[in-house]
Amino acid sequence: MKSYLSLIPISAKVHRRQNRMTLLCIVFAVFLVTAVFSIAEMGVRMEAGRLIGKHGSQGLQSLFSSTMAQTLFGSAAVLFLLILLAGVLMISSSMNNTVAQRTKFFGMMRCIGMSRQQIIRFVRLEALNWCKTAVPAGVLLGIAASWGLCAALRFLVGEEFADMPLFGLSFIGIASGVLLGIVTVLIAAQSPAKRASKVSPVMAVSGNYDIAKRTSHVPNTEFPRIETAMGIHHAVSSKKNLLLMTSSFALSIVLFLCFTEMIDLIGYMMPQYSSTADINIASSDGTNSINSALLDEISGMTGVKRVFGRKSSLAVAAQVNSIDSTIDIISYDDFDLDCLAKDKLLKHGSSLANVYGDSRSVLAVWDSETPVAIGDLVQIGDSTVEIAGLLKYNPFSEDGSTHKTITLITSGETFGRLTGISDYSLIMIQTDRKATDEDIEAIRNTVGNEYTLRDQRDQRTTSTYMAFLLFVYGFLAIITAVTVLNIMNSISMSVAARVKQYGAMRAVGMGPHQITKMIAAEAATYALTGCTVGCIAGLVLRRMLFDNLIATHFPYAVWTFPIVPLAIILLFVFAASAAAVYTPAKRIRNMEITDTINEL
Repeated sequence: MKSYLSLIPISAKVHRRQNRMTLLCIVFAVFLVTAVFSIAEMGVRMEAGRLIGKHGSQGLQSLFSSTMAQTLFGSAAVLFLLILLAGVLMISSSMNNTVAQRTKFFGMMRCIGMSRQQIIRFVRLEALNWCKTAVPAGVLLGIAASWGLCAALRFLVGEEFADMPLFGLSFIGIASGVLLGIVTVLIAAQSPAKRASKVSPVMAVSGNYDIAKRTSHVPNTEFPRIETAMGIHHAVSSKKNLLLMTSSFALSIVLFLCFTEMIDLIGYMMPQYSSTADINIASSDGTNSINSALLDEISGMTGVKRVFGRKSSLAVAAQVNSIDSTIDIISYDDFDLDCLAKDKLLKHGSSLANVYGDSRSVLAVWDSETPVAIGDLVQIGDSTVEIAGLLKYNPFSEDGSTHKTITLITSGETFGRLTGISDYSLIMIQTDRKATDEDIEAIRNTVGNEYTLRDQRDQRTTSTYMAFLLFVYGFLAIITAVTVLNIMNSISMSVAARVKQYGAMRAVGMGPHQITKMIAAEAATYALTGCTVGCIAGLVLRRMLFDNLIATHFPYAVWTFPIVPLAIILLFVFAASAAAVYTPAKRIRNMEITDTINEL
């Protein structure tokens, strides 16, 4: 052997099983960054092609200063930092446990003359040796994932993503993935390398280094059973390991909670209403002058999926709770009313069922500036109606505000009784997927020049909305998978680092059930501390995201406690922690006591 560094590939082969999960963490981190930056660059390339086709080469001058480019690469940069932090915590925790299992090896190296600096260098280079396989694997997976997502956007989503490049190589994505892999490993190896260099040769050779450090005081066994107390003590005895484990678990919860808030942001930015029309037919003067017979005529035409209409009467004199006021009244057909419930636009306590048909119940648009409530009475002429429900915001204004105007929504029959108007001010058409331009032209000819027809099919945001959801849910799935793998790996490595202690406990009479309870108590301690910190930090950051990204732009938005996302991630954390106990406990139960005694 020419150099002590020649031991690195030998060590990698010997500890291949122990290093498997650490390698997987590096692969996941590189994969995520490569995929994110690659997709961002493909999106910019798509936009560049569109600008060149529309404006020529001049369109490229403002491309990288455009909102799209800044949003894509800005988001990718934030993800880079988050993934870097998560990778450092996971890999550092794994390496710390690996070092704890190899104290005898490092002690022997110190005994034969290896200095502390050489130990540190050895651990760092050993970590970098993992990058030879993990980084290329992560890059290849990232490229494949970006190709798959680009193909899905182009062929499944289509429309504005019809020009998405296929099988493109992103040098930014590849370089970012490689850089993250190397930087993550170097940062993560810093603490374990220093820990390995501090191993005392005499104690390490005797195999008592870890025991000596961790048993400086006796665990409190007054309240829990001895095995539970020792499991908790194993978790909290090493402050650095507890901090790494807690931070790793907590970061996964924080990422999950923050990314689920992105789903709400997308919903506010691109609301998907079930009543969104592909074609609007409006009266030229804004009055209720569209003959109701036109609605029946269009409903039977080819390419038409659904037709419904609205009537309106503005600035109507009325009394709200006996106070003189001016209100707007808008009628909804039955389908339009159904969509309010389907899209969850009604506030809690609303009774939509009472609004249908010729009734005495109506809906009202609500915000903090409009003094209406469920149960209020509104007198219009000789008729009195009751507000049976409230809309969360005003769907008729761009910012969702009522601007202090009371707006009532009624059924078509109630509207006719209150106002005496039977014709429409707006007819809305939803086309089916097979509708052609010829079908639309036929509708246009039927309408004629008497009314204004607007074809809004090219303004659909469904494709973009689904693309963003696909990205966010995909990332959430990966976060969940990494969380599960990290928990199982961390607990398994932590138990493996104390295998001699567990063997000694078995040798003095501790039963398999007690061993399992000890490991379960250790895992539960990590899970509880991680969940506590993660939930507190995650909820605070989620609220900050809501205030800065949603509330400032959508004043009607109301923050709600994320019960479902929180329950999902906590369920995965505790389920993974419970599952992580099984394999280490089984390995220790199957361990021969005589072999352990010989090792001690």
